[in-house]
Amino acid sequence: MANHFKAAMVQISVPATSANLGPGFDSLGLALDLRDRYAAQILDEAIIDVDVTGEGAEDVKRDKNNLVIKAMMRGFEFLDCKPKGIALRQLNLIPHGRGLGSSAAAIVGGLGLARALVLGGEQLMSDEEMLAIATEMEGHPDNVAAAIYGGATVAWAEDIHGKSTGRAVSIVVDPRIKAIAFVPESHLATTKARKLLPETVPHRDAAINASRAALLVHALATRPDLLLASTEDHLHQEYREEAFPKSMALVKKLRAAGVAAMISGAGPSVLVLHSSDEGEVEEMIKVASGSFVAHKLGISPAGVA
Repeated sequence: MANHFKAAMVQISVPATSANLGPGFDSLGLALDLRDRYAAQILDEAIIDVDVTGEGAEDVKRDKNNLVIKAMMRGFEFLDCKPKGIALRQLNLIPHGRGLGSSAAAIVGGLGLARALVLGGEQLMSDEEMLAIATEMEGHPDNVAAAIYGGATVAWAEDIHGKSTGRAVSIVVDPRIKAIAFVPESHLATTKARKLLPETVPHRDAAINASRAALLVHALATRPDLLLASTEDHLHQEYREEAFPKSMALVKKLRAAGVAAMISGAGPSVLVLHSSDEGEVEEMIKVASGSFVAHKLGISPAGVA
């Protein structure tokens, strides 16, 4: 096992992500211009030194069970390196447990740090290999794909050598499209949200989702005017309504007003995709005032960097 580490501290950042985007359940992802920042250095002592500030800092582990550290160790294992100790500094800006990809950012951030700390790491771990490891850790590829590649992504799992492997392709997003994330105080674990989904859905609903997801790929690339029609969902949002009634009420209110609103990932945040002017944006924000904090965000063309 060779140990060829860079001596200096390395710094990277990873974007927040929104998955599903309405109809693209477990497949479509979008990188948002809100980034967690990480810095790490290899230590000569056998210690894990973690310092965390920002969003959810009080709940983040400061030992080997820290998710960024776990991902770093998984990355080092892939790169056939074993560090003695690690110093990690985390600045979290992505809200935790709100459907904006905080765990995907931690996993991709840890793998990115491992790759950056090993000499020649960029050649030894490709983005495709990073995606495969991140998918294995996260359990599904939609958020981690967008966190790695930036922009919008279509992700899927493919059986390669008898193993389910995350794959993804990028979509360059029309520069007119922007986002608003309406973030509530409440949290929701993805595992809990998944338990609310039924085993089967009506064929008609599946057909609607297939058509809308296909249309959404086109809308994101060149046709912002089709965002409302293409973000219609019949597969997961309504089934999870009991977990986030206020969020679903906001989605319905905004959509009735012609706004492309949807639950972000497993919720409870609400994502709006739009190409509106500032006046229209302020009107949307007024609709949600009280229960949600609005973040006006651009789409991040870059992933982990």
